[in-house]
Amino acid sequence: MRILIDIGHPAHVHYFKNFIEIMESKGCQFLITSRNKEIEHYLLKKYNIPFFDRGKGEKSLIGKAIYYFKAVYFIYKKAKDYKPNVIISFGSPYLAIVSKLICKPHIVFNDTEHAKLSHFLTDPFSKWILTPSWYKKDLGKKQIRFKGYMELCYLHPDYFTPDPSVLDYLEVRKGEKYIIMRFVSWHASHDRGHSGLSLDMKRETVNELSKYARVFISSEGELPQDLKSYQIQIPPERMHDVLYYASMYFGEGGTMASESAVLGTVAINVATSAVHIGTFADIAKYGLMYVIRNEQEALKKAIELLEDCNLKAKALNKRKELLASKIDVTAFMTWFVESYPASANIMKTNPEYQYNFR
Repeated sequence: MRILIDIGHPAHVHYFKNFIEIMESKGCQFLITSRNKEIEHYLLKKYNIPFFDRGKGEKSLIGKAIYYFKAVYFIYKKAKDYKPNVIISFGSPYLAIVSKLICKPHIVFNDTEHAKLSHFLTDPFSKWILTPSWYKKDLGKKQIRFKGYMELCYLHPDYFTPDPSVLDYLEVRKGEKYIIMRFVSWHASHDRGHSGLSLDMKRETVNELSKYARVFISSEGELPQDLKSYQIQIPPERMHDVLYYASMYFGEGGTMASESAVLGTVAINVATSAVHIGTFADIAKYGLMYVIRNEQEALKKAIELLEDCNLKAKALNKRKELLASKIDVTAFMTWFVESYPASANIMKTNPEYQYNFR
């Protein structure tokens, strides 16, 4: 089987890396295209996944439109020669249209309800749309729901074991508490009309939380001079180890918030877009995530939680409860693609079949 995958975000590398390894062991071949936005290429090289660079993209609406056609043409040329049997992505509008141009099925994963432009450009051209069960939108007959989070593709205990040596990178003493804060750039198409923390609130939150634990900041954009001393210095592939051992996550990034929660670290998500995400609402049921739009209320909640000496131990117990109710998404993905198209018919007629992948 020949499979085409497109990578548009660092998280997508993690979504598919275990799937790629498993399917390659079964004799499948892959063609990977990737945007050069943040650290996608770094991670692909780190995990020894060959890829073709489709460029950096643009920030303006006009630039994005021009880039869209350039990327589609680039991928189309590659796909036409490669002749994939199936095309897979996480919400890639480029692969969606390419799949129609070369008459091959596009299986798309998506967990981002408010990504309206992506849905507009992707859903009509995709064969199947796979979403978490608690996805808030009904996408029609093409939609197949599964009981898991995309983050479980790589943070499920079968694929991830935390490495405590990461604490040496951070120069954190044994037993010392620390907090991870995340600031995003708000340039993505699905970020339009949404926001997170004001600069003044970032400063206030850092100062207040520093009274309870060390603070490390992960930021997409340039930090102001007075916050640079808090910026985390860590190899990108070690971030999940960092999140596992943290006492709390506080920030604007949705991916990192859900990663933290799945790893047993309580997350406070302050992005206005977070209220639209069904996955966040489901995680919140376990007491592992708080979606709070008001900045001051978010800070107040963080302090309240940090005053609990058993916060981390409680969170790890909640993680066990969460994992027990979810499927192994990589195992499910592998079966779905390997058995396609029969797998799609099975899921439409007997969705309970997915429980075989717990």
